[in-house]
Amino acid sequence: QVQLAESGGGLVPPGGSLRLSCAASGSIFSNGAVGWFREAPGKERELVAAVTAGGTTTYGDFVKGRFTISRDTGRNTMYLQMNSLKPEDTAVYSCMWGDSDSEVWGQGTLVTVSS
Repeated sequence: QVQLAESGGGLVPPGGSLRLSCAASGSIFSNGAVGWFREAPGKERELVAAVTAGGTTTYGDFVKGRFTISRDTGRNTMYLQMNSLKPEDTAVYSCMWGDSDSEVWGQGTLVTVSS
């Protein structure tokens, strides 16, 4: 069973940047769909960014050009670069990989945007 592990979360002031990483225990990022989701206290989980198996990239409406999803298949790692962070970006961010047969989620990493 492939596992995903996020890292890179933490406390950052408004306007700051963070890069989240999602490391896979196997070579899965060369195919399938990948994505980042977030869940804030009292809110439903929402899509942050995703790349389909066909290579189409989608971002949540709230991203507005501030975040970039990418993956390094050689390192079995995907990333979420987040710039111009706002207090409303505070949430637990989780990565996901999936194909037609299975779906794998990481445990999540907390991002807190506060002065």
